[in-house]
Amino acid sequence: MENTTLVIMAAGIGSRFGGGVKQLTSFGPFGEIIMDYSIYDALEAGFNKVVFVIRKNMFEDFKQIIGERIAKQVPVEYAFQELEDVPEGFLVPPERKKPWGTGQAILACKGIVKEPFAVINADDYYGKDAFRKVHDYLVNAGEAQKGVYQFCMAGFVLENTLSEHGGVTRGLCRIGENGELSAIRETKNIIKTESGAAVSLPDGTQQSLDAKSLVSMNFWGFTPDFIDELEQGFAKFLSELGDCMLTGEYLLPTIVDGLIQEKRVKLTVLPSRDKWFGVTFREDVPYVKQAFLDLVQDGVYPEKLF
Repeated sequence: MENTTLVIMAAGIGSRFGGGVKQLTSFGPFGEIIMDYSIYDALEAGFNKVVFVIRKNMFEDFKQIIGERIAKQVPVEYAFQELEDVPEGFLVPPERKKPWGTGQAILACKGIVKEPFAVINADDYYGKDAFRKVHDYLVNAGEAQKGVYQFCMAGFVLENTLSEHGGVTRGLCRIGENGELSAIRETKNIIKTESGAAVSLPDGTQQSLDAKSLVSMNFWGFTPDFIDELEQGFAKFLSELGDCMLTGEYLLPTIVDGLIQEKRVKLTVLPSRDKWFGVTFREDVPYVKQAFLDLVQDGVYPEKLF
């Protein structure tokens, strides 16, 4: 059996959630957290290892709430994403509070992940289809050929990924006829509108978007050599931040887009029609709890996952 790892990014602070660690909040009818369902779907699809990317100060709570329970089902390891983990020669501004983004989160897995791996957010529910498609891609993906990586991404229909309670960030995708990603742009403040979706601009106006288009929800499929790429790119990213040292983020969509423009990756988009849901705002909680209850009652998930 081909070894494949699920990497779950759970170090985010979740400031818009209104306090508390949303990654460890119960949403399922029997106390499950969102990660429980993602891990269940991943194991069902064939993944056979889980790596949690967290902050060191979350470790004990994390192990107690989910880690020890999941370790009874599948090998579990931890990677730690910390603000101060920067290459030699760089200084972290004392005013900066948050880590450096999703690229740094995956870089924290260096030495831990040595097999093809999927990346997801801890606080997003993706549905079963994406896990099956990404896993099947990874077990057949080869190493980089002539310097060109072979990656994949689960693509979700934009209108299936919006919150009723405010703007969200999504990776807007341009996809070629061959199903390969040709460009991706991380876009903030995407809102639900009567006509579908739009970007809410700083001047108060709105720019309409195609609600049927595919977007990235940070569900990626990578080969382990990508981590070396991230290590090399992180130092370059920091050296070019300039006045943005307090807010700049090393983000997977931006990193991947750079590789695409340099023609160093072929990234296959795997469309999923499953409806995403997640918790960006505290007001999302009742809807998400009801959604999980409905899935259990409809037989999509057993009452007891593990």
